Amino acid sequence: MATPLGDFVRAKRDSIQPESFGIPDRGRRRSPGLRRSDLASRAGISVEYLTRIEQGRDRNPSPSVVNALADALSLDTAERQHLRYLAKITGGACVGRRRPEPPSREVRPTVLATLHLMEPAVAFVTNRLGDVLAATAGFELMVRGSGLLETDAPNLTRFVFTDPRARAFFPEWDQVADEQVFDLWFGPSAEVSEWFTAELAPAAGEEFTRRLNRHLPPPRVPLRIKHPSGYELCWHREPLDLSGTDGQMLVVLLPADEATEQAMDRLRQRPLRAIS
Repeated sequence: MATPLGDFVRAKRDSIQPESFGIPDRGRRRSPGLRRSDLASRAGISVEYLTRIEQGRDRNPSPSVVNALADALSLDTAERQHLRYLAKITGGACVGRRRPEPPSREVRPTVLATLHLMEPAVAFVTNRLGDVLAATAGFELMVRGSGLLETDAPNLTRFVFTDPRARAFFPEWDQVADEQVFDLWFGPSAEVSEWFTAELAPAAGEEFTRRLNRHLPPPRVPLRIKHPSGYELCWHREPLDLSGTDGQMLVVLLPADEATEQAMDRLRQRPLRAIS
């Protein structure tokens, strides 16, 4: 019996010309569009499994399979969200499971006091999901105008993959993207990380999902930032784990060169513009 998920995947496959994916024409086909074998190869699944999904004989593909199909079909953000919705109503990933308790956003008073003592240094409290939980005024100055702190619950991972301004703010965007995705493997729990990944994937797209199965840690190099004011900043990072806090870390950024130190001094001396 057909399912909405299977119908969508088959219809989308039939609408794609193989040449648009760089697949050579191999002569006559029984149906228009992309061959099942080509889509299965692109998604990293077997032809048999793809057939079961399209025919409605498998109603429970995992989030990783749904993401792989979205990548293989080159779906845009709206199509990814629709695919995930169809997987849910078909009886797929995460249906019938309660959402795990999100990690606490509360920061211990002693940690907040430590941040206060560190002023005007650049430091912030985060967790492996990328939530920005607290920060020094120096950190807020460093990211001012980037868009990172414009939401009520700022998250660095979400910012990197869904805000176009992130690519200008991080000149070495690929390096930062690799780091943020790799950190998801470390918690605060496997269940929470799985939920966060499933919720972010439709909006973040292939740049996010294709990094999920990389298990080699990215090299830890200085963090380069292009401040909206024009200054180029370079930082060494020192992450300090905070025990008993849902995997929170205190991350201290230290100027990697004299130019960064001088630029931050100039930024601190700039008068704030009044907002009318």
